[in-house]
Amino acid sequence: MSYWEHRKPVQRLRAVDIGEVARASVRLLDNGGLRALTLRAVAQQVGVAPASLYSRVESVDDLFDLALDVALADDPVMSEAIHNADLPSLMHAFFAHLTNHRWAGQVIGMRAPRGPAYLALSERMCVLLDNAGVPDPLGTAYRLSNLVIGAALTAPMAPDEKRVAIDPDQAPTYARLHAAYRLSPQEILADGIQALLSCNS
Repeated sequence: MSYWEHRKPVQRLRAVDIGEVARASVRLLDNGGLRALTLRAVAQQVGVAPASLYSRVESVDDLFDLALDVALADDPVMSEAIHNADLPSLMHAFFAHLTNHRWAGQVIGMRAPRGPAYLALSERMCVLLDNAGVPDPLGTAYRLSNLVIGAALTAPMAPDEKRVAIDPDQAPTYARLHAAYRLSPQEILADGIQALLSCNS
């Protein structure tokens, strides 16, 4: 169950601040990846006993939900893009956001984001696609999201992928093309966005 489905009410006068919990979770994930996020680690960051967190969350899954949404909400570039950018610019801003928070794409792969910041992003995508007359706005939004998430997950390994030689005896065509290829992950993403929008308009 998602945090956004159960949201525990505040039951104590001096309850744990959920925003502080969310931002502590983001810091742990940014610095240590998925394995760094535990209830005990967040409690230590916030300065409370681990048992106190259960007044606001049910499990570490809630921490993933909260971190995912507050990271997006606290990103000023994303906030500006959600309100004012065209669709390609919004997708590039989302790509940059996901590459800055490398764990976020992994979490989206495990848990559908349903917090207010992600709902604002999804709404903006659907509005832009609907206003552009795209026949299937939601389906196209899913395709674009999946493209951006996949591109962001693989972007960090692009330099290594380029450095590692391809055995021409095993894959001669791949080796020849690989040796001459020069496009960056951002350029590949831009081409993919344009292709998707062209075939879905």
